[in-house]
Amino acid sequence: MSDKIWLSSPHMGGNELTYIHEAFDTNWVAPLGPNVNGFENDLENFLGATHHVAALSAGTAALHLALIQCGVVAGDEVICQSMTFSASANPITYQGALPVFVDSEPTTWNLCPLALEEAIVDRIAKGKKPKAIIAVHLYGMPYKVDEVMAVAHKYEIPVIEDAAESLGSTYKGQPSGTYGTYGVLSFNGNKIITTSGGGALVCPSPETKDKVVFLATQARDNAPHYQHSEIGFNYRMSNIVAGIGRGQMEVLNDRIAARRSMHDFYLDLFKDIDGVTVFTEPSADFYSNHWLSAILIDPALAGKTREEVRLAFLEDDIESRPLWKPMHLQPVFENSPYYGGNIAEGLFDQGLCLPSGSNLSDNDRLRITTKINELFGK
Repeated sequence: MSDKIWLSSPHMGGNELTYIHEAFDTNWVAPLGPNVNGFENDLENFLGATHHVAALSAGTAALHLALIQCGVVAGDEVICQSMTFSASANPITYQGALPVFVDSEPTTWNLCPLALEEAIVDRIAKGKKPKAIIAVHLYGMPYKVDEVMAVAHKYEIPVIEDAAESLGSTYKGQPSGTYGTYGVLSFNGNKIITTSGGGALVCPSPETKDKVVFLATQARDNAPHYQHSEIGFNYRMSNIVAGIGRGQMEVLNDRIAARRSMHDFYLDLFKDIDGVTVFTEPSADFYSNHWLSAILIDPALAGKTREEVRLAFLEDDIESRPLWKPMHLQPVFENSPYYGGNIAEGLFDQGLCLPSGSNLSDNDRLRITTKINELFGK
């Protein structure tokens, strides 16, 4: 029996244990310590020195704190890209606010600027100007930054950038996570680098970072006793987890190169197969880390549906996964407004994520190639 080929499994660099052992040896195991500071510094150096990073327990926690920093409270509305994982939308409800979902556009699969403006205009007409916009870099692909930011600036609405899947991606040379008022990063086990579980919030100033850290550590006032004037959260990253992150940062560029190499592998594999399109950058302005490589399968041309391909892979213990089911189609959000057409729905119907890990071997690629050639009669 062959080993399972995973969609995106953790890939350790080897030096993570050095930082973890140092934390144990110095008894720094709490949500503070040199690894936390070091990991934040490593991220700031990677993103650019003008940005300020708070290491947190999860990307979801980062998004929640970004909404709080943007002043979102109960009864407010927040625009969110519909084509995304539920963690992009759930924190809106934590604040008692209403998510307003917006369709994708077909080139980046991300927030459609036209539908975004339509949603803003209509919500303002209904007496509810959105408090924030959550724009996602889906599967590592930057959204149409210039167009989306132009709409956001026109209506003076802050953008929270969900860069959970896109560390290492750029638009016009600028790193994802640095365009919006806040940027959200994730280091979950399946991400391009991992801390096993964790995230970070990219903040615009030292003062905003300090406030995020304050809220993430139970909002304890500066007093000799425990005093709290605001509601806080237990959202800070531990020094042990941050040690994993420090080791992972040492191999981040290698991981990006390996993911992009897998994307090139799929471009070559599918180049002569009708009806299968590999998700790729629309122009040289976009540089994706290709966290997950994905394809669209037109059954009329390919002779196979997305689900037939997925199940065929499953027979050979090769993991693949449909694209995110849009949030406006999820039962939990059935009462939320939606603006746009059926782009996101069509992507979900025809899209499939393929094994993309940086630790895939030549033998793994051979198994994938053999299966695809068998499926499509090549």
